[in-house]
Amino acid sequence: MAMNFGAEASDETNHSVFVNFNQDSSSLAIGTRTGYKLYALSSTDKLDLLHEDGSEDIRIVERLFSSSLLAIVSLSSPRKLKVCHFKKKTEICNNSYANTILAVKLNRQRLIVCLEESIYIHNIRDMKLLHTIKDMPSNPNGLCALSPNSDNCLFAYPAANTSGEVNVFDAQNLQNKVLITAHDNPLAAIAFDSNGTKIATASEKVGTVIRVFNVLDGQSLYEFRRGYARCVTIYSLSFSSDSLFLCASSNTETVHIFKLEDLNEVKPSEEPQGLLGYMKAVGTKVLTQSASYWTPMADIMNQWRSFATARLPMSGSRNVCAVANIQRVPRVLIASADGYLYIYDLNTNEGGDCTLIKQHRLDETLGNADPSATANIQGSVSYAAVVRGFEPNTTTVSSTTASSAAALQPVSAGAVAETPPRTESGGDDYDGDFPPMTYSPGF
Repeated sequence: MAMNFGAEASDETNHSVFVNFNQDSSSLAIGTRTGYKLYALSSTDKLDLLHEDGSEDIRIVERLFSSSLLAIVSLSSPRKLKVCHFKKKTEICNNSYANTILAVKLNRQRLIVCLEESIYIHNIRDMKLLHTIKDMPSNPNGLCALSPNSDNCLFAYPAANTSGEVNVFDAQNLQNKVLITAHDNPLAAIAFDSNGTKIATASEKVGTVIRVFNVLDGQSLYEFRRGYARCVTIYSLSFSSDSLFLCASSNTETVHIFKLEDLNEVKPSEEPQGLLGYMKAVGTKVLTQSASYWTPMADIMNQWRSFATARLPMSGSRNVCAVANIQRVPRVLIASADGYLYIYDLNTNEGGDCTLIKQHRLDETLGNADPSATANIQGSVSYAAVVRGFEPNTTTVSSTTASSAAALQPVSAGAVAETPPRTESGGDDYDGDFPPMTYSPGF
């Protein structure tokens, strides 16, 4: 769900952009060399600027649901993680790591920091270091995923850098859960659903096949194919909140939305008759096989095409996608390195082509960036993209609710949790998701 448009190590002095949805796609964060901004996704007509801070250059900014908790990594100090309460303008704690921080993931139980060859798991309530995963295969892109569901507090990362194995780790009980052989080629994208019971994967080189697995036992559930004509690079995967839809974006102009039908509810009378019906029935059976036992028959039968598609005005720009409910209506959201947020409708009954209903200019500085500027998506390889504008049906963000942030200062224990609840324009409790925090000077 989160994607980072960050600069390559050799080019961090250029204008870099980080774009990221929070865990339930109710808000959007943008980080640049001049600071960060948070927007509420409560309306298709406008974006409400909730907060902005121009005190430092941003490499990563992650928000915990609709709370005031932020995890921030700057370009100038890429090995330092800062956790702060942005409404009180207070710093809770900070910690330094041996190497560059490539990704930060949060849910209500855990805060996880991913380096190239190690992973650090913290208790988000007091920031205590609980566990370290070391000597793992090199993960230069910081590819990883954390379940947003605290009851299924699972974390996934590549188990190999030469094949598509994904290791699912129980971040609550601090033990390995299951190893899934998802693809032959290295992983390009992974994502949990909102319940933390399914995981979607895509691989490098052959980015046309997307698979969904049961994380409890590693059994394969679905295989989708986004096309046959060409191999693509998958940039992001994202489930809808009800786990019924899976969105996939890539380096092409087409964003695919797949529907995860309940196989147990398919009635025999609904199946095609004759040879086609028999072949589909065989294909359905093999869906329950482990990924390590994919057979040629399974490969043929389970390559279901997309339920719906959304078409971007251009291809090649890094992007991150999401399926979100805005005012209780399902929408497809794509935040792109071209500096825009695209909002499409989604017909959940008929599918088909999604209509572009609104296009928002995310930040004026994106459109004014130098053409050589680089963009970065979290969990993906760095990518140099031309940051450009596309004007039709475009609006700029509203800044009426934003306030300039002062420099962050340390805060004593308990001060964060005492912050009075604030309401975003979407009606969500600002601090309702915010867990008790303890200030730890040594963190």
